[in-house]
Amino acid sequence: MNKRARTIAALAAIFALSAAPAIADNPQPRKIYSGWIPYYSMKTSLPAALNNLDLMREVMPFWYTMKYNAGKVSITDLYTPANPSVPITTPLATIRSAGLTVIPTITDGTEKLVLSNLLSTENGRADAVKAITDLVSSNNFDGIDLDFENFAFVDGNTSWDKTKPYWVAFVKALSTALHANGKLLSITSPYLLDPTTGKKGYYVYAWAEIATVIDRLRIMTYDYSVANPGPIGPLSWTENTLKYAVSIMPASKVFVGLAGYGRDWVTSVNGVCPTTPINYTSSIKVGASASTFVMRDATALASANGATPTYQAKYGESTFSYQKTYTGNTAAGVATQCTAARTAWYQDAQGFGLRANLVAKYRLGGLTQ
Repeated sequence: MNKRARTIAALAAIFALSAAPAIADNPQPRKIYSGWIPYYSMKTSLPAALNNLDLMREVMPFWYTMKYNAGKVSITDLYTPANPSVPITTPLATIRSAGLTVIPTITDGTEKLVLSNLLSTENGRADAVKAITDLVSSNNFDGIDLDFENFAFVDGNTSWDKTKPYWVAFVKALSTALHANGKLLSITSPYLLDPTTGKKGYYVYAWAEIATVIDRLRIMTYDYSVANPGPIGPLSWTENTLKYAVSIMPASKVFVGLAGYGRDWVTSVNGVCPTTPINYTSSIKVGASASTFVMRDATALASANGATPTYQAKYGESTFSYQKTYTGNTAAGVATQCTAARTAWYQDAQGFGLRANLVAKYRLGGLTQ
């Protein structure tokens, strides 16, 4: 069993206690776990799902992206180029034989505002719906999961008021087409908050307007801290997001997103960082993008740098800080070194357990990672 699978298995006892129905003659935990299976990590993600079928209810093969070129909508297969020796039919057969629901994810593979503009016309929406439903029907998938993040992170919030009604119209049209054939529609979305609080979040995804026509809402309750050091997805913030979601749709549709990664930020630098043999000048500085690590490697990273993680109950996450020295030469060939102070945050098994408790508290659809 790989490390990620062991992590999931270690949570099984937590989930059994926090998420099982209180029915005496049904001692088995409710299957609350769903997971993405990325095309770039098939050797670890698929076994992790298969080794924990007592928890898993469905998987989202992360294998497709939508393109729009020369006036044509297409769905690009990302799996095959990354796994040329294993036909896509092989993992599909394995997943289906395990009895898992298969709801592949499609990402937005277009450039800035391209998808927004495409969805702004009825013909554009119809073309996108047809491309997606053709993919679902030709592969007999159980549905589709849309992970269209460009609206939030590429297009910019000045476009949201214009994009929002077109997005709603598209989701409704896609839902009608999928449901006509007994297929499911899942939406993966960044967070929204109750607008009455004055904090809207990524309101372009219009949860209230699409609530009645979707079957799953997978909330990205992570990436709270990106530019600056801090928790990946604070527990209170996560719960506030969930409260809004369940106020506008059946709780059974709502899934909590788990961060299977941590972030590691540079907080200060002393000295002159080398440019050779590795150029650290852009990455080892305050304000540089944080490096990421998978949750299973967190304790090893801390130990290798003489740090001890501490659990922060307020956030339901762990953190540690350390210093690291980088040596090499300047562009002129002069020996140099710099020392960076770094701070890392991540969600561990204890934090996952607390988020599983939210599934039980609000009777949500489950957890997604």
